[in-house]
Amino acid sequence: VFAGAVVAIAIGLMLNALGAGVGATTIDATARGTPSASNFGIGAAIWVLVSNLIGLAAGGYVAARLSGTSDNTDGTLHGLAVWGTTFLISAVLLGNLVAGIASTVTTGASSLLGGVAQGAGSAASAVGQQAASRVDTGTLQSVTQATVNRVQGALSGTGGDPATMSSDQRKAEIGTLVTRRVTDGSLSQQDRDRLNQLVAAEYGLSPQEAQQRVQQAEQQATQAAQRAEETARRAADATATCASTAAFAIFATMLLGAIASVLGARRGTRDILLVRSAHT
Repeated sequence: VFAGAVVAIAIGLMLNALGAGVGATTIDATARGTPSASNFGIGAAIWVLVSNLIGLAAGGYVAARLSGTSDNTDGTLHGLAVWGTTFLISAVLLGNLVAGIASTVTTGASSLLGGVAQGAGSAASAVGQQAASRVDTGTLQSVTQATVNRVQGALSGTGGDPATMSSDQRKAEIGTLVTRRVTDGSLSQQDRDRLNQLVAAEYGLSPQEAQQRVQQAEQQATQAAQRAEETARRAADATATCASTAAFAIFATMLLGAIASVLGARRGTRDILLVRSAHT
């Protein structure tokens, strides 16, 4: 069984390497005669399938022939054992390959991020030294306090007459109402009227123009949300379809591989029977 599995894997790799070479010869970037991606992918998938089936059939034949059995049931079981062993070994090799690639990528990314962080730290240190030489502590405290006072003034002025409010106060309350509209999905009539008044005062619009602008903004937000939902649904459907197709393809490949291994093993068993009959 192990000899048959080794033969199956070796023949499969050899034929896949041949297919890679043949596929590479079809690429002609100079003359622009390269096949399309879909045709190239279909051809590669068929070649891999056929190569693996040939390898499994040969592996099943080798296992049955070397076992010396003259029973078809024993030969079939040898072929199935070769099929299972081959797929397990292939899965382990593929898993190690993927793990190695992921480890290499992770190591490279960590090194890159470490270099970037070190460079950013150096740049930040240089910028900090320059800033410290140009800006004293009193200036920084003054700018910070002015920013805090501006934010406090904007937040403390909500609820008043929009005409007497500052621009920062109106924008702060507009942001609060818009956030409520997005999170809750709708606004009460009182909040809607308040939003219209704030927009009219902030941008110098008439009440009708402010109402129209708010409605347009709401329509755009609703349409954007609907488009995002449709895009997410289509992506989910496409993902589910791809996963289903891949699962069925794997099942069909394994089933065909089992059939090829059994046919190869039974062929090897029948050859043994003919040899024994000839000796008899």
